Amino acid sequence: MVREWDPRTASSAEIASLLDTLNAVLAADLPLDPPWRESSMREYLSEVMPGERRISWVYQADPAPDGTPGAILGHVHVLLLGGIGVLEVLVHPALRRSGLGRELVRVAARRVWDEGFQSIGVEVVGDTPAVAFYEALGFTREYVETRSVLDLGAVEWPVLAEMATEVGAGYHVEFCPGGPPDDLIEAYARAKAEVRDVDDGELRPSSYDPQRLRDSLDTLHRRGMKPYIVLALHEQTGEVAGLTEVVVPAQHPTRADQYDTIVVRDHRGYGIDRAIKARMLLELRSAEPELAEVQTWNAQANEAMLKVNAELGYRPDRDWCEYSVDVAELVHRLDSQR
Repeated sequence: MVREWDPRTASSAEIASLLDTLNAVLAADLPLDPPWRESSMREYLSEVMPGERRISWVYQADPAPDGTPGAILGHVHVLLLGGIGVLEVLVHPALRRSGLGRELVRVAARRVWDEGFQSIGVEVVGDTPAVAFYEALGFTREYVETRSVLDLGAVEWPVLAEMATEVGAGYHVEFCPGGPPDDLIEAYARAKAEVRDVDDGELRPSSYDPQRLRDSLDTLHRRGMKPYIVLALHEQTGEVAGLTEVVVPAQHPTRADQYDTIVVRDHRGYGIDRAIKARMLLELRSAEPELAEVQTWNAQANEAMLKVNAELGYRPDRDWCEYSVDVAELVHRLDSQR
């Protein structure tokens, strides 16, 4: 049966069962991705930013004859933020095409509608069954990024070390494990705010307000996700001219996630983007010896950053798509198909 589920109070066995289903989905759809671990999994599922809410449901198989609880074979959660509900659905590959995915989406969509939200968004990995599934439900593709992956075992480290020094005169680069120092938070926020008008997708919102930045960093730490920052500082003004962010999750510590990389408009053309990303990789090599790969997402129109990534050794992997749908239309469609 499908029931509402709270990861904060769920049993350890339920968390482990959900993790098994997640890894079964990864093995089927993204076989080259590392399996997730149980480390901080409960916190990953439950911690959210101030003002945001996450509501979850699971499908659990019937108990075994000896009373052992059944496995969690389906999961959906919706993150309510701003004016949108962001959906994530997992169905064990053994139960695909059984109608379970539709039922999980229906339950979540009905709650989003009851909460007064008008749209639902979802990230869909290209070349997986999820594409046809969401398009059949009426979701429309809004935005496409390319995921690229860097194999640290293939990096030419002397070349990378040289790249890290190739930044224009008048700038210096700083490594900030855990997040930027508090005396630079406001300058950091200004650097991020300058590019807030860039079409960067809507489902992974960035933080431009100093307090929201602090909250975001605190949330990452609570979720077991370790942030690393590299800054390029303009020596004359002390302003943040460029920044890059990488997060190493406890749930898959062998593959890190690249977050924002930004160069402020007035400071472009000085080699900052490549230098700060190269410095980051050099620092991660020492700070995270278990790390084997870094993955990053870029808009297909962002040719400059795609070029930098290629020079660093990243290789395109697959498309990562954002879809959306009107909640009322989705609820009506799913209710009529019951």
